[in-house]
Amino acid sequence: MENKPVGGDPQQQQQPQPPQQSRGDSRGDRGGQRGRGRRKPESDSFGKGGDELVEKVVYINRSSKVVKGGRRFSFSALIVVGDKKGKVGIALGKASEVADAIRRGGELARNKMVSVSLKDVTIPHEIYSTYGGAKILLRPASPGTGIIAGKTVRSVLESAGVKDILTKSLGSKNAANVVKATLKGLLSLRTREQIYKSRGLEIRKVEAPKAPEAAPAIN
Repeated sequence: MENKPVGGDPQQQQQPQPPQQSRGDSRGDRGGQRGRGRRKPESDSFGKGGDELVEKVVYINRSSKVVKGGRRFSFSALIVVGDKKGKVGIALGKASEVADAIRRGGELARNKMVSVSLKDVTIPHEIYSTYGGAKILLRPASPGTGIIAGKTVRSVLESAGVKDILTKSLGSKNAANVVKATLKGLLSLRTREQIYKSRGLEIRKVEAPKAPEAAPAIN
């Protein structure tokens, strides 16, 4: 009898084994593409007339209700929508999920858009507005000033199309009241043409009188 080595053919034993893929590599690039950041506070959408609208999330609030099975959470999102051409709307969306609350708030804000009176990219005159405990002062500014305002007031002004303005929040810092006070102030603005029209007057151009000629010098 022919003696064979124990353990089988040595060539079969020396065949290299394929490298085992680690658990992290088996996932591919999915981990690198997975979003880890927070949702962007500004997004673009389109209105009924095809105009591009800007949607801003002012704040998201979470509330809980204790029920028999435990706690039930709900979310509310304050949304500002505008076309940056003098139209802006605000609304509060509520849902059991954050995404649904933002979506509902955006839909309600688009349906509640109103027109505000602007003078180019600023406001025609100074205005003081209050809503609840919030007090907002808005002043027109010269070109190149920018929007001097906090985050909450800025979201409304940018959505409406204002680019140069001075603001001051004097009362409560409640975001909902501040947003409503800002919108209330914008709705109270009137241009010169609107004021004259409401009074039944016409705007006429009056030429400035010419300066009198200097008397000839007497020698």
